[in-house]
Amino acid sequence: NLVNFILTDFSNEVLKGIFDRFKNPVENRFLKDSLINENFSGYYNKYDTRIYTFDSSENPLFNEDSATFNSLNAIIQTQGKPTGTPDLYYYDVSYDRFNYIGKKEITDAQQHREGYIFIISAPKRYKSDAVYPELFLKGNNNSIDNSTIYATAIYNNNQLSTSNNDYPFPTSIDPSMFTYNEFKIVNHNNYEELWYRADEGKVVVIARQNHYFIESITLFAYLFCSFLVVIILFNFLNRLLRHRISSDNLKSFWQFTIRNQVHGTIILISAFSFFIIGITTILFFISRYHNNNRERLSRTIHVMESEIRRSVDTLSAGGRTLDEFDSASNEKLSETINRLSDIYSVDVNLYNTSGNLIISSLPLPYTKGIVSKKMDPVAFFHLGTLKDVQFSQEQMIGSLEYLSNYVPVRDESGTEYAFINIPYFESQNNLHDEISNFLVTIINLNAFIFLIAGIIALFITNRITRSFSIISSKMKEVNLEKTNEEIVWNRKDEIGELVSEYNTMVKKLDVSAQLLAKSEREGAWREMARQVAHEIKNPLTPMKLNLQYLQMAIDNNSPGVKKISTYVANILLEQIDHLSKIASDFAHFANIGNTKNMLFDINGTLQSVASLFSTTDRLQVHTHLYPGEIIIDADKTQINRLFTNLLQNAAQAIPEEREGLIEIESKLNGSRVVVSVRDNGAGIPDQMRQKIFIPNFTTKTSGTGLGLAMCKGIIEKLNGRIWFETKEGAWTVFYVELPVVQEHE
Repeated sequence: NLVNFILTDFSNEVLKGIFDRFKNPVENRFLKDSLINENFSGYYNKYDTRIYTFDSSENPLFNEDSATFNSLNAIIQTQGKPTGTPDLYYYDVSYDRFNYIGKKEITDAQQHREGYIFIISAPKRYKSDAVYPELFLKGNNNSIDNSTIYATAIYNNNQLSTSNNDYPFPTSIDPSMFTYNEFKIVNHNNYEELWYRADEGKVVVIARQNHYFIESITLFAYLFCSFLVVIILFNFLNRLLRHRISSDNLKSFWQFTIRNQVHGTIILISAFSFFIIGITTILFFISRYHNNNRERLSRTIHVMESEIRRSVDTLSAGGRTLDEFDSASNEKLSETINRLSDIYSVDVNLYNTSGNLIISSLPLPYTKGIVSKKMDPVAFFHLGTLKDVQFSQEQMIGSLEYLSNYVPVRDESGTEYAFINIPYFESQNNLHDEISNFLVTIINLNAFIFLIAGIIALFITNRITRSFSIISSKMKEVNLEKTNEEIVWNRKDEIGELVSEYNTMVKKLDVSAQLLAKSEREGAWREMARQVAHEIKNPLTPMKLNLQYLQMAIDNNSPGVKKISTYVANILLEQIDHLSKIASDFAHFANIGNTKNMLFDINGTLQSVASLFSTTDRLQVHTHLYPGEIIIDADKTQINRLFTNLLQNAAQAIPEEREGLIEIESKLNGSRVVVSVRDNGAGIPDQMRQKIFIPNFTTKTSGTGLGLAMCKGIIEKLNGRIWFETKEGAWTVFYVELPVVQEHE
């Protein structure tokens, strides 16, 4: 588009009136220089342009090199590929370079051929581009060539020829990857690439970053907002139809429930915050955008002022002013300005003290008459009359708004002899994209804020309704020792819903009372255990009587006294051991809460307990312990008693005819340790599984039934838990989970 635009001065209508001047060597050179300088300088000096002229007989007219008409014409006919502009072609000169070539046939008013003009423009290499003149995009600023979203690349003969943006395209490709006239989509490094082989030697690639997650969230936000709008309209119309607005029910129409009032208030506050934050942030973006541009231009223009002043001082030998510079001096000054323009990627205009344009790095809009060659009058007034050291303002060219900065160039005495201007044609799309991205983000964020606001509103509403006095007074009368009455409420509103929940709570209270009674019974069992333990440790009267009977038999020399003594002694010893064990079980169960906690390694306790049960050939105990120390804070005696009881139960559950096997395993699960005790016993029947941890319940013919209840009490005291898995007739596994204090590898 750029080349097409600047070739308007090479039309037959423009050149036919001056073509005779090309036949004069001086005029020929002057005209060619003028055409090149006016059309290919400034931003367009990224092209090396040459003009070749030929007469009607195809003879050269003072061209710089020996290129003939036939050689140039052959390029068009054999290598040239047409562009969108008539008589303009491009052709490849290497795998990564191409040139433009144009041919114009000049005819007079009678359509007689006067001659030919060839134009060859070669893009310069390693030339930094100045700011893109948005003024000449002709509405194509959203084309893929200028897009920041897409990156493009062209491969000639499988080698990278050209690319834009900073996407890392490979420098070479495998020719077997793509077939002729085939489209192929490749996902690579979170980018989506579209590959197309235009012909055997050329491949075109377009890359775009994937935004599936953001797009999904954005779609959700838009759908959610649309859903809210539909719900609001539906509720409004529903209420409108139900109440049928009239003078009688108009008041009731606007009476909202407490829930709706709270919901509406919070959502309206969220929406209001959304608009306030959005507008404030957008204004901040705009202000920051303009301030950044002004600061950048201010720094750049002062550096340029110093460079240009030194260049002018060097060129103004003999006290010449800018208006008195010859063509050579102007050309050197122009080279300085173009160099600075390339370095800082901005365009530069130099005006004299009368406000007339002397030199511009972007002369095209001035030579085409699009922009006046006169300095902006407001800026001229501030710099020339008010003597400001710098002036910045927003200017317009048509609908294009841009920032323009001005500074004076002063000599050593402080007298200004020129004015520098930087018209910053920075695209407004950057600002628009930033604002658009922000709006998308804030819409996504507020969609979730609306959800959270609705949840909070529901919570607040429930809190308000629960605080009503009638509910509060009834709740104060709740007593576990009597039957609580339900509340009768006939209105179907928020209070009615709360009353319903209260009545449900009263029903559940009976269940809770039963659980509390169960807990009290367990407490009573502990008290009983203390009393029984105290009683059974006293000398037993029946045992004393038996001993007295035995003593009397001995005193009377009764026959078989020795046999009687042995029999009575064995029975008494057996009963004493049995009663002692009962007393110990009750004592342990009663003293679960009396702990002396300490830090110790649970693996050591497991290893010690396992060694106690590994002394018989009939029973094998295998341990699979965590390789490092597992430190817990507990009563070591109770933990030892806990696992001793579990192993004893496991050993007793194994039938006599079966070789016993017990496996103990410990492992870490986050900040907790899980110990499992597995046996190959007979398992636990289904009808007994619900009662296994109940005090005074046992599956054995003897015992107190306090073992597993004691284990559960010890574990729950430590904020742990115990459970089991079993298969009747095969195995049982008890699991113990306890919190860990620290871990040592």
